[in-house]
Parts: sequence; structure tokens; C-alpha cells
Amino acid sequence: MKAIRRFTVRPVLPEPLRPLSDLARNLRWSWHAQTRELFRSVDPGRWAASGDDPVRLLGSVPPARLAELAQDASFLERLAAAARDLDDYVTGDRWYQLQPAGLPAAIAYFSPEFGITAALPQYSGGLGILAGDHLKAASDLGVPLIGVGLLYRHGYFRQTLSRDGWQQEHYPVLDPNELPLALLEEADGTPARLRLALPGGRSLHARIWLAQVGRVPLLLLDSDVEENDLGERGVTDRLYGGGSEHRLLQEMLLGIGGVRAVRTYCRLTGHPAPEVFHTNEGHAGFLGLERIAELCEGGLDFDAALEAVRAGTVFTTHTPVPAGIDRFDRELVARHFGPDAELPGIEVGRILQLGMETYPGGEANLFNMAVMGLRLGQRANGVSLLHGNVSREMFSGLWPGFDPDEVPITSVTNGVHAPTWVAPEVFRLGADRIGARRMEDALTVGGSDRWDAVADIPDQEVWELRRVLREQLVQEVRERLRASWRQRGAGTAELGWVDGVLDPDVLTIGFARRVPSYKRLTLMLRDPDRLMSLLLHPERPVQIVVAGKAHPADDGGKRLVQELVRFADDPRVRHRIVFLPDYGMAMAKKLYPGCDIWLNNPLRPLEACGTSGMKAALNGCLNLSVLDGWWDEWFQPDFGWSIPTADGTGTDPDRRDDIEAAALYDLLEQRITPRFYERGRDGLPDRWIEMVRRTLTLLGPKVLAGRMVREYVDRLYTPAAHAHRAMTPDAARELAGWKARVRSAWHAVTVDHVETSAAAPTAELGSTLSLRVRVGLGELGPEDVEVQAVSGRVDGEDRIADASTVPLKPVGSPDTDGRWVYEGPLSLDRTGPYGYTVRILPSHRLLASSAELGLLAVPSQETGEGGGVLLR
Repeated sequence: MKAIRRFTVRPVLPEPLRPLSDLARNLRWSWHAQTRELFRSVDPGRWAASGDDPVRLLGSVPPARLAELAQDASFLERLAAAARDLDDYVTGDRWYQLQPAGLPAAIAYFSPEFGITAALPQYSGGLGILAGDHLKAASDLGVPLIGVGLLYRHGYFRQTLSRDGWQQEHYPVLDPNELPLALLEEADGTPARLRLALPGGRSLHARIWLAQVGRVPLLLLDSDVEENDLGERGVTDRLYGGGSEHRLLQEMLLGIGGVRAVRTYCRLTGHPAPEVFHTNEGHAGFLGLERIAELCEGGLDFDAALEAVRAGTVFTTHTPVPAGIDRFDRELVARHFGPDAELPGIEVGRILQLGMETYPGGEANLFNMAVMGLRLGQRANGVSLLHGNVSREMFSGLWPGFDPDEVPITSVTNGVHAPTWVAPEVFRLGADRIGARRMEDALTVGGSDRWDAVADIPDQEVWELRRVLREQLVQEVRERLRASWRQRGAGTAELGWVDGVLDPDVLTIGFARRVPSYKRLTLMLRDPDRLMSLLLHPERPVQIVVAGKAHPADDGGKRLVQELVRFADDPRVRHRIVFLPDYGMAMAKKLYPGCDIWLNNPLRPLEACGTSGMKAALNGCLNLSVLDGWWDEWFQPDFGWSIPTADGTGTDPDRRDDIEAAALYDLLEQRITPRFYERGRDGLPDRWIEMVRRTLTLLGPKVLAGRMVREYVDRLYTPAAHAHRAMTPDAARELAGWKARVRSAWHAVTVDHVETSAAAPTAELGSTLSLRVRVGLGELGPEDVEVQAVSGRVDGEDRIADASTVPLKPVGSPDTDGRWVYEGPLSLDRTGPYGYTVRILPSHRLLASSAELGLLAVPSQETGEGGGVLLR
């Protein structure tokens, strides 16, 4: 019989054990080994059965065991020490508190998903794991972040396989009362609520759950409340589920509702109000509209409010392809805003302008969330150097006339939270050399370029560690594979072969990620016979562990999963290659450390960053990857191998896959397996061990989330906070008025004549030319613009590369035609074909970039010397 109502019955802890509840409710336990060990000692069997979830553990421990622990002096002493340690961690000064004054009082960080721990399954892939690592690293550094997301009642989905290898999705219901969450409550004890207006007089209500991530509060909005109709209750049902309107409502709740949740949290707790708002991808872009509405209610007009909001907003893009961006029909967006719906004080047309693709190749009827994010954020970044380049090219239409490298999108390369992803055995090996506290600081704060202490670890210990981790992975794989086959309908008598799957002494390759087509899950199957010979090589075999989920609506991705599963089911190779369903954080924590090689073979340059290889590297695993994302930036032969790419525009996709798969097989056959299996004089693979050592020494410090968050603080958050403070209401009105004046007058800004002191088409290195330019400024004055000389080497079509810019100075007053003369030096500091041009840009003290308005004036073909070649 089914119950008609469900309750969560919480345990009543004896008074001496009350600190256990606080430890369980702060998610720091998910990356703090001593706290996890304390919970494991409560009941090792139930700890394992709970999936290492202390909330579930405490709900299952018998009262007799709790009473026994309440009398156990040794346990109580460890409990008190853990409670003191957490209090010191939460309240003490950390890196952020020791920096010079001027840093943001608080930052609000919005993301549609957060991967904190398997016990809080609110993530689908890399974006969520990155967001979770960002919060944890911010906590370790003491950065005053407030996380904002949605609480999905079904999370993403759980993956199983049918007998024939087809992906099947399952959506278990998550009860927030059984998760490490607490309701945000008003002073009178009632749950805090927020409301969004919907078309037709309807409303979308939500409550706010609080997950405490170390020092960082994470606010999760939940629409499954009694005040909502059935449709509105389902807004936060699934991550990335439903049609366009469902997704739009999710993103309105995340952005608009999220700002209201932050205001409520700060009002109730006294937390400083955020000076900076960071939107992790475009899903939360509507937060800027809510902040504009707040300022309009305070007396600013829309344009001034827009400038004030932009000053304190950071936008991070994660996608390298337009197809990966959320885009909505403009009529759908228009229906959900305006007098009959949300934000009635803002004209719908102004909202639509922020997201419209008003550039060549854009679709006029679509509202683009990334475009809105860029227009609402004064600072933007990609997530690796290569991805920054791709993003500047992809969004260059928003800054017409500027070269892509001048588009104001920078990059901060992602990092990973080492305490979460480093295996305990790896941590202990480091702690034995430098001490636990120094090891913890090295993994969290970072700051050094090298981990030289790794050099002191003997080869024998390195190799023994790698084998222990590989052996643990083998056991984990066998358990998961047996469970998967039972789900597929196999009986116990059929599964004796599972005990022989994988070998702890065989070179082990890992490949685990989401399964969109560009990640090429099945590239390794391009030549099945060649792969089979690698797997079954008599002296140098390899074994491969594969995992990944295809989006429920992506049948193409599901076919890729099925193709790989069917190959792995072949009795000839099933002991050497396995597919593990339901890839998630719990599996990943065993997978990364246990592999010798981490494989990544996306279509370059479609991997924005790809942090899984970073997690593997922190455990001494070597990378084998296409030069894409972070690997393009930091690859060295010391750290692994690069797969050559055939990414020329003339190569068709099938031919490209053939070429790159052949390159992958060649690397494995000729370079990787020989190095793993060759032995030196002491019987160890000394050349392989040296690569492991150099990966840890030189790559380890680079891939830390602590390094990433410190970069965000220094390069984006702090400048955004300073801009926010400078953007007083009067300054915002001034800047908005100035921009309107400049835009309306720009048509009259011209470069009329350019001349230099060069008498010949050649000149000597180190010489300086005088440059004289006559410009028309129309209704603008020299205080509104900057006239620049742009120079550098030129190619065969006179395009300037590696350009340097020098501002020119106005000379005297305008002539009778209203023209101004500008002069300045032009230093010839490079040999070879060299050219220059002149341009005019808007200039104002409150601009973050001279390209911000997307306006510039350059010489016409007839103007003076134009971009003449000066040297060869």
C-alpha cells in the first residue's frame, strides 16, 4: 500500500551530540576529511549505506547507538575538536580578510546549477561542478560570496541502461527536509517567501532554502509551495527540463527572484549587501532587470539605472557555440513583462532591446540571454585563454568595427577545488612531507608556482600510491558494473565474469563527461579492430573506463552511449573496457585518482575549458587530450600528450574523425603504452613516474579553484566594486546622458586628413615620425573622445597585427570649419612591413573599455596616407 502523506522524522540527538547536527548541516564536511571520518565512526555500515551523507546517517542511527556515543569520552573529544575547527574556519580571518582595503563587501554569485556534493544533487555537468567549486574555494579564501540557484525537486536525472544498452532516465523525488538544507525564516518563524507576477493576474511564489557551504550561504529557490497552482509548482521540477516557457519561468525565478532572495537574506541576517553581481552563464541574466527596477523605484530613469547596474555586474560565458545559448521568442518574453506581468515599471521595448540580436547574422525575432548578459555586464569573461578568443570572435557583432581581440571579453581559466577532488591517499602523501596544515593551504589558497616538495617523494612511494588508487578503482568498477547488469536484467549466475573485469596492473584510461556530439564519446571506436588490439595486447594492454549522460532529449547522444555500451558488452573485451551508468560526483571521486591517463577528444575549439582533466592531474593522472580548453593553454610534454587535430575548414567531419582517431591510436601504441610498461634498473617505470611528478609539481598549482577565485577577486570583482561605488546616482545620470549625446552625434565624427613626416616608404628601426591628423567632431569636443594612432606589423593585405596604440593630443582650437588638429609621435619599434592608421573612440572616465559603446571612426580610403606601409 502507498502512503497518502509523507513525513520526515528527525532524530533527537542527546545533548552531548548536538554539535553533530551543526556539522551535518554545514557542507564543509563534503571536503573536510576529519569531519567525514568523525561521521563514519558513528556507524561505518550506515555511513556507507547513506552514500556518505551525514544527514541521512543521523536519521538512521538507532537511539541506543546515540546513547552509547553520548557516553564515549573519546568520541566526544573528537566531536568537540571538529566543532571548534568549524567555528574557527567560519569566523576566523582568511586570505580575503588579509588583503588591502577596497575589496567588495559582498558578491552575489548566480548559477542555474551547483555541484557541491552527491548528497545535494543539483547539477548536470561541468557548469554546476564549476559553480560548486567556485563557492567552496571562495569559502576557503574567506571571500564574502552569496550563492543563488534553484532547488530542483527531481534534480537532473538518474541514468540506467536497458538490456540493449539504451539510456533510460529516472527522476527520483527529492525531499528538501531530507537534504542538508534549512528554510530561510522570517523573525516570527514563518518561511520567507517571494513572488513573481505572471500574465493574466497569476503569480509564481517561491520559498528559499539555505545550504551552508562552509562560510558561503547558498540560497535555493523552490516553487513547490501550496500557494502555487500545479503548473507553477512544477517550475523548479527538473534541471534543464520542459519547453521554452518553462525554461523562461525558471530563468525569471533565478534572476529576478534570486535578487529578491538575496535582499531578503541580507535583511534577515545582517549580511552586507552585495556590491557585485556575478552571473555564471546567461541563465540568470534577468537579475540585471530586477536591479534596474529597484533603482527606478528609487528615482533613477531607465538609462541611468542601466549604467549603475552594469558597473557592478560580471558576466561569465561558458559556451563556445551559439547553439549552446538560451534564446527565446521575443513575443514570449514580451508577454511575461510589462504592465500585466513582471516589472511593470519598465517599458517592455527597453527589456527586449537588451536581448535582441541586432548584428549581422542575428535573428531579429529571438531574445538571446548571453547577449543580454553582455549588455547588462560591464565586465565579461570566458573560462580559458582559447575560449576567451572564441568568445570575442563569436560576440564581435556587438562591437562592430573593432578587431575581435579588442572586444571587451577577457578570460579567467577555470580551476578545481582540490580538497574535494584529491584522493585522501594523495593528501596523506603530501602531508607526510610538509605537514597537514601546509598541505591544506597549498591546495586551497595556492599562490606558489611550483610544489617542489613532490621531488622528495621516492619513486617507489609514487608508484605504490598509483597502484593503490588503481586497485580501488578496479573494485569500484566491479561493484558498479555488477549493479548495472542487475538493473539490465541479468541474474547473479550470469555475472561471474565481473570478478575478472580490469586489472590493477594494467594501464588505465578514463573518459567521463556529458555526451553531446562534439565531445565525441565514440571517437575511440572509429577503428574497432585497432582498439581491440590495444585492449588485448599480450605485453602492453590498456583498459578503459567510460561514463557519461546524454541529455534526455538528445537521441543522437543516446545512440552514442548505446554504441559504446554494445562494444563494451562484447565478451572478448568486456574485461578491458566498461561503461558505468549514472556518472556523478560520487563516481568521479574514485575515477579521477584511479586512472593513469585522462582522455579528452572534443572537436576543437568547442570545449570551453574541460576541468575533468584538472581533477585527474591533481591525483597524478596524465592527460591525453586535444589542444582545447585549458589543455591548449597549459599543455607541456611533461604533463601528457596532445592529440593532433585536423580542424582546417576544408576537412569534412568524417575525414576529420578518421584522422584524429588514427592519431589517438598512434599515440597509445607508439608512445604511451611503451612508456608505462618499460622498466628502469630498479624495476620501476621511472620515465612515467617522472611525468607524474612533474604534473604534480608544475601543473598542480595552476589548476586550483583557489587560483581561479583569486583571479576573479583581483581582475573582476574588485574593479567592479570600485565602478559600483563610483556610479552614484548623479554619476549614473551623467554617464547615461553623455552616452546618449555621443550616440546621437557620432555620425558627424570623421578622420579628415592624416599625414606624417616620412618622406619615403622606408624608415630605420628606432626612428620616430611625427603624425598630424585633422578630425571632425561635430557637436562633440576633445573631452568626449580619444584620437589614437594604431600601428604594428602588417600582412599582405595591410591588416595590422600585434597593434599598439598611442593617444594623440589636440593642438590649438578648432579651425573655421570646426575641424580639430591632433599631433603625436609614432615610434618605429619593429622591423619588417609596418603600418599605421588613426581612429577616434568615445572617452569618459566611467567607461571600463574604450570599446564599450561599440563606436569608432576611422579614415576613409581617400584620407591622406591611410594605412601606408612604412618599413620593409
